[in-house]
Order: sequence, then C-alpha cells, then structure tokens
Amino acid sequence: MEYLVTMTTRVPDGTSEDAVDDIRTREAARSRELASQGRLLRLWRPPLEPGEWRSLGLFAAADDDELESVLASMPLRVWRTDEVTRLFRHPNDPALGTGSGATEFLTTFTVSIPECTPVRTVEDTQAREAERAQQLAEQGHLLRLWALSGDGRALGLWRAQDPAEMQAFLTSLPLDAWMSVQTTPLTSHPSDPATVKD
Repeated sequence: MEYLVTMTTRVPDGTSEDAVDDIRTREAARSRELASQGRLLRLWRPPLEPGEWRSLGLFAAADDDELESVLASMPLRVWRTDEVTRLFRHPNDPALGTGSGATEFLTTFTVSIPECTPVRTVEDTQAREAERAQQLAEQGHLLRLWALSGDGRALGLWRAQDPAEMQAFLTSLPLDAWMSVQTTPLTSHPSDPATVKD
C-alpha cells in the first residue's frame, strides 16, 4: 500500500543548534536507508510559514502497522507529528514519470455529481475523464493518481511549469464542472529519493 504522510516538526524551545544538526543528519541518513528499501518513495516541501518544519512523504508499506514502524524509526519522530492518508489504486493512475524540472503539485479532488444527472451522461463524462487523464499522463503532466477514502475523492501528483498551467490542466478535465479541487504547490526536499543520488 501507499501512504501520503504530512510530517510536522516542532523543535522544543531551548534545543541547541548542535542537537538540531545532529538529528537532521541522522534523519537524512535514515531517509536514504528507507528509500533504498523501497519504503520512502518521495519527499516534498509544501509552502511553509517562517520557522515551520513540514514535509510531505510518499511511503510504501504492507499495512498500517508496518508504516507506523517505519515512521517511528525516523529520528525526527521525537519532535514530529504525522498525519497519515492511506492511498488506494485509482483506475486512471499513470506510471510514475521521470523529472523535467517543472514544479510538482498535489491535488485533492472531490467529485459531486448532481443527483438529477442521467446515468448515461455520468458514464460518458467518466470515460472522457479517463481519456483526458491518459493524455495528460502521456504528456508528462499527470504523474500519479490515487483514490482516497470517501466517495468521489482522489489525490493527484502533477507536473506543470507554473500555477496557471496547472489550473489549465484541471479545467481541461471533463469532470471539472462537478469537482472541487485543492491544489498544493511542492518544492524539492533535500532527502527526496527521486533526486538524491548515492
């Protein structure tokens, strides 16, 4: 299974810079180990407030207990709280692509189809949505797609040159009229397994 984990770190007041540097060094080393084991797939930084430490991690684990064991093994866990979102297979998920240097974005979709919509219209729109998702994946814009718990909810990982291009991709989706979307721009994380070279 795959999981998206929002990791928020709060360093206790009075902690020395040496102690912070030590634990950050050990965290980076542990992240490399987890990446080599195939447990840590990606790391990103969402927009941060001054003094805020927050990362988004994409993890793989057999189950919730194994994920907890992985998260507990990370040195920063002593100062960190984790918010875990279980990810499920999505029928339109493309294979993970390779980088082009563009910005990555996470999108959380919630689809609410009006009750009076004819079944045929829904089926046709979903079929066009699958075709459009495949096109965007082939173009290298849609990297991954997961289903979330709850009806009509999905999480997408995208690549776009800027927020305007990202928005254009979203409005090109046939389900756009029925979707609410939360978009989070991502920046590189120094321990991201996709960019760290041994």
